[in-house]
Amino acid sequence: MIVYFSGTGNSRYCAEFLARHLEDACIDAFYFIRDGIAAELISGKPWIFVAPTYAWQLPRVFADFIRRGNFDGHDEAYFVMTCGDGIGGAGAYNAALCREKGLIYRGTMAVVMPENYVAMFPVPQEDEARRIVHAAQRSLKKALRYIAAEENFPAAKDGVKDKLMSAVVNGVFYPLFVKDRAFRVSDACISCGKCAEGCVTNSIHMANGRPVWTGRCTHCMACICNCPTAAIEYGRRSVGKPRYHCPEVEE
Repeated sequence: MIVYFSGTGNSRYCAEFLARHLEDACIDAFYFIRDGIAAELISGKPWIFVAPTYAWQLPRVFADFIRRGNFDGHDEAYFVMTCGDGIGGAGAYNAALCREKGLIYRGTMAVVMPENYVAMFPVPQEDEARRIVHAAQRSLKKALRYIAAEENFPAAKDGVKDKLMSAVVNGVFYPLFVKDRAFRVSDACISCGKCAEGCVTNSIHMANGRPVWTGRCTHCMACICNCPTAAIEYGRRSVGKPRYHCPEVEE
């Protein structure tokens, strides 16, 4: 069974790609995370957890979702992590999570996808995003071959920098940068409430027809990227940048 978390569609795309080729079930963790429900899932095939990379580890909300849940029926787990550049030493943390859950760790595969972190980095235009997604299929097909053969993903050769990124940088990234005070909304807001509906941490509520952020943000970028009128900005850092949605790409 493939279980995924996705803010703007990259990890959803990868999860659905794998599910289609493996003829496996595909489950979105969004509602479990948002509603605080511990997952009770059973699979006759290995678990495949698909998620973006946040500060060179799994998103904390997704790692906590795995910790709280029960994943029965099969005791092996693969991880597929989407990223704009790399995943640092994330594999070591995924292996530790498997030990905590009593799962056999089968490795972590990094899949480079278009950058979607509007709050901090440049975001590609649609044509460039399509090219990157199309290129990512090579990594996904590689993952398919290992999973179908019931083999471990190749072990990453983590250097000192990778280990520092996932340990030290991750530790300071959340308290220093993952904040929602910079979000603001312009007069283009149509009070549709999609930002609140799509917030995985329930950190947005509507007041007088406008979104208000309440401090539990995980920086998934779903609100800013899925706003139908591009009314949401993250301070000045998002001004003029494309709003990213993972494009559909022909195989």
